[in-house]
Amino acid sequence: MILTIVNLKPHKIMELDNINGKSTVQRRARILDIINSKGQVNIYDLSKLFSVSDVTIRKDLDNLEKKNMLIRARGGALKAMRVGIDYEFSDKKKKFFKEKQLIGKLAAGLIEDNDTILLDSGTTILEVARNLTMFKDLTVITNAINIAALLGEYDNLRILVPGGYLRKKSFSLIGAQSDESFRKYYCDKLFLAVDGFDIDYGLSTPNPEEAHLNRTMIKMSKQLIVVTDSSKFQRKSLAFICPLESVDVVVTDQYIPEDIKRKLENMNIKVLIAS
Repeated sequence: MILTIVNLKPHKIMELDNINGKSTVQRRARILDIINSKGQVNIYDLSKLFSVSDVTIRKDLDNLEKKNMLIRARGGALKAMRVGIDYEFSDKKKKFFKEKQLIGKLAAGLIEDNDTILLDSGTTILEVARNLTMFKDLTVITNAINIAALLGEYDNLRILVPGGYLRKKSFSLIGAQSDESFRKYYCDKLFLAVDGFDIDYGLSTPNPEEAHLNRTMIKMSKQLIVVTDSSKFQRKSLAFICPLESVDVVVTDQYIPEDIKRKLENMNIKVLIAS
């Protein structure tokens, strides 16, 4: 047997390293372009797209997460959102639309006839509202005028809308008048949407007045059900709502990070996965 030893000159080795380095940088830049466009990516699709191994893609995602450019999730990654940004309702509606539909349907399954429920504002809560046609007798309290308008078409519901001034970005009524009105009611279940869901920090939202009203809603409710797509996990927003100890149930999608799911269950919070 003949052994052939190939010697690469130092400058040749350096050239190969530069090529690989450039390829890695370009691939990671492209991954960021995709995730910023779609909101999420998965390892299998990226592996096929770039013709590299799953291990290579995982390293890419881990590297980008360390730079706070994305959030790692089971099987892929999610877009990292900036703290304090208050997006328009129309923009939120486009993000994770399919997941929100599934979450809304699953969350509505927690409601029973003769319940009095409280619906917060938000695109995911709107999907819960779309699934209330099945009930024969239900009382709904909501400060979201778009949700109230939708539910007004259903004959089987009694709808209560507290006062306040209109916050156009969320179509919700907030302020002192709204807060005072909510203190006059008590409900079986509160369905709450959030912009930030952090294991240590708790629940949060970009608007301080909305956060204050959310805390009043929680006080006036027997059970707190948080409905959120997985992009909200491991995120903090500007205004604190409450610690996770106040949460009874979380309804989310299949992309919830496994460690987050496990920690929530260890806190005796029920986690329901819509798929």
